Amino acid sequence: MNGMIADIRAQFPALDQQVNGKPLVYLDNGATTQKPQCVIDALVHYYQQDNSNVHRGAHTLSDRATGYFENARKTVQTFLNARKAEEIVWTRGTTEAINLVAATWGADNISAGDVILVTAMEHHANIVPWQMLCEKTGATLKAIPVNDQGELDMEAYARMLTPEVKLVACVHVSNALGTINPVADIIRMAHDNGAITLIDGAQSVAHWDIDVQALEADFFAFSGHKLFAPTGIGVLYGREELLNAMPPYQTGGEMIEHVSFEKTTFNKLPYKFEAGTPHIAGAIGLAAAIDFLNGLDRPALAKHEDAIMARVSELCAQNDDLRVIGNASHKASVFSFLLQGAHPADVGTLLDQQGIAVRTGHHCAMPIMDQYAIPGTIRASFTFYNTLEEVDALFKGLEKAKMFLL
Repeated sequence: MNGMIADIRAQFPALDQQVNGKPLVYLDNGATTQKPQCVIDALVHYYQQDNSNVHRGAHTLSDRATGYFENARKTVQTFLNARKAEEIVWTRGTTEAINLVAATWGADNISAGDVILVTAMEHHANIVPWQMLCEKTGATLKAIPVNDQGELDMEAYARMLTPEVKLVACVHVSNALGTINPVADIIRMAHDNGAITLIDGAQSVAHWDIDVQALEADFFAFSGHKLFAPTGIGVLYGREELLNAMPPYQTGGEMIEHVSFEKTTFNKLPYKFEAGTPHIAGAIGLAAAIDFLNGLDRPALAKHEDAIMARVSELCAQNDDLRVIGNASHKASVFSFLLQGAHPADVGTLLDQQGIAVRTGHHCAMPIMDQYAIPGTIRASFTFYNTLEEVDALFKGLEKAKMFLL
């Protein structure tokens, strides 16, 4: 395993550097992942050789760019096991994908008296769009409670599924706690109640395979930059019949079929939702990242991430000064914690001085922080290119931080 991880790390140039005179230990993968050389090369190749707008050009560069761009859509279709490439809509990321659904499906289907369910552990991006929709329509937003372990209260969820519930929007993996939610059960129960579902997959796609057909997901969203791809590119998967019934999100070029001053008709899927020049290079980079992942032994890498979290648990048990926030029985490789008696920002600064990159704060999940009565946490988020030695470095760094803070 060590040899395999070393070979993988060698493909990520950003990992091979020093920060503040120390080897970089990058543990902020929940915020964004580093990029393999093949993704960087794909971006450079596009801009050096194929840079052109897509779909409308009558020349070779545009033909090449269009081919790469639409092949990238097919790559994502296969990656998610969507039925059709037309069900894959390019967005800027998970946030825009959720806002798109709220502004289109939500505007057409949510009205006064309706209920939208989210979970108490949601990222702000899966709370605020629904709040705004409820304010406009007179609907009600309700949060499914989370217990002290950081797990969703599924019995409470079952009770909350009244006939008024029209949408259940749920994070697959909590970015703040690492909790893996039982989304297959959540979707099934929502459908049994006649509700539509949206799954925020931003934190799950980098860790295991996603099959939107097996999940029977209505909408599924993720961001490229958390999947070793460029920033500014993301995906909304939506069932074809839902997307066809939804009005456009933005207007302008590409999303139109015909425009006159009397009437405009809109393009077919997925272009109806892709106004303006898209992030062509981003889509190509995302496809390169998926191809890179497909070339790895992902089950073996998942076991490696499990070993990382086992080492985290082992070292935590030896340290009475740490308080772990989120102890769900099913967790992704997220270690969210407090150093008792120290402010998270101070700990993060001292770790950075040792070359260790973590994130501190509320992680855009203020409601769950309020539930724990804390302002935020220190979060170390791991992926397959992290090592057991980096876990050890984190805890050694915490010991040094204690000398200054406790």
